[in-house]
Amino acid sequence: MVGPKRPQIVLFGSSIVQLSFSNGGWGSILADVYSRTADIVLRGYYGWNSSRAVQVLDQVFPQDETTQPSLVIVYFGGNDSMGPHSSGLGPHVALTEYVENMRKIATHIKSLSKKTRVILLSCPPVNEDKVRENTSNFFSEMVRNNELCKTYSDACIELGKEVGVKCVDLFNALQSHKDWENACFTDGVHLSEEGSKIVVEEILKVLKEAEWEPKLHWTSMETEFGENSPYDLVAYDGKTTINPSKWTYHREIKWD
Repeated sequence: MVGPKRPQIVLFGSSIVQLSFSNGGWGSILADVYSRTADIVLRGYYGWNSSRAVQVLDQVFPQDETTQPSLVIVYFGGNDSMGPHSSGLGPHVALTEYVENMRKIATHIKSLSKKTRVILLSCPPVNEDKVRENTSNFFSEMVRNNELCKTYSDACIELGKEVGVKCVDLFNALQSHKDWENACFTDGVHLSEEGSKIVVEEILKVLKEAEWEPKLHWTSMETEFGENSPYDLVAYDGKTTINPSKWTYHREIKWD
């Protein structure tokens, strides 16, 4: 463990979380945005559904830890929403079970501490043509379509309202891009850099509007070692220094 201890923002979910540091992903963008204010912790598991997540909740989020995360961003739903396989195997989770699993996840995380917050990400759409193109001999029959995605997305959003948890509507947010089917995905399912930018924008919007104490939007959080120092770069006048601790000029997007 390195110090000083910072607030932790944990990303918990399936492959859209595991891959969030790849290809300009949304996790890597958040790590940059919060680079002097919080640690972004990745807990993503390729291929997982909400049922498998529930099995390890106590291992990923032990309740007896002295330091608990400030925020957990949870994504499960894409694998759950796949059509059931004839064998009974596979990642499909019935809608009612999915809702109860997400309720258990949200409730467990909220119970970690009075200051631990949760944001749910709903099931995003897919590029159905691309999904069909990517079918290979490695996998048996797979049913993945936007009718199912929307059903699970709507259920996640309704659950968020029911249990008092913020939720990002990824299904509709990604479709706000004019060429979303091609621009937002690498393979029809997983997010491209363009898709990830939309996810970050929606997350930051929630964080900016949330009436939480302490606030968790990056502009409202304390900058680590942000005090002025005589070791900072010397200003043009040759007498003062310039504090660079909050510089963001390097960012392609000036995140709000």
